[in-house]
Amino acid sequence: MCGDLETDESLAEEFYSRFREHARQFLAKLTTQTRRGEASQLYAHLDALLRRELAAAANPDGAPEAVSGYERLRMEPLVYARIAGFMAAHQPLDEDPLKRLIEALMTGYSEGEAILAEQARDTHHPH
Repeated sequence: MCGDLETDESLAEEFYSRFREHARQFLAKLTTQTRRGEASQLYAHLDALLRRELAAAANPDGAPEAVSGYERLRMEPLVYARIAGFMAAHQPLDEDPLKRLIEALMTGYSEGEAILAEQARDTHHPH
């Protein structure tokens, strides 16, 4: 039983470490994409906001010592979802804010999966 607990904790921290590495890769890619295009001021602001919040979520120094990285990875998305819901409640219904939130959520999910798929390809097909 004790070994199971240690394995679960090390696996949980492995998930957080993988998240941090993928966040670093994604941020590097996002920065490169932003520099290439001429984004409007709004999109430049949104990209900066995304970079800032993702970097903060991936920063191991961003929480009290007693809170593990995996606990943060598991719980912090709820805070962002709550903020998104609060902001959506202040938009006109004819703009379908729930649909836009779900689309953004699924875009983020697919971006995370794309990194996993890319790593799997690289592992199976060395360059």
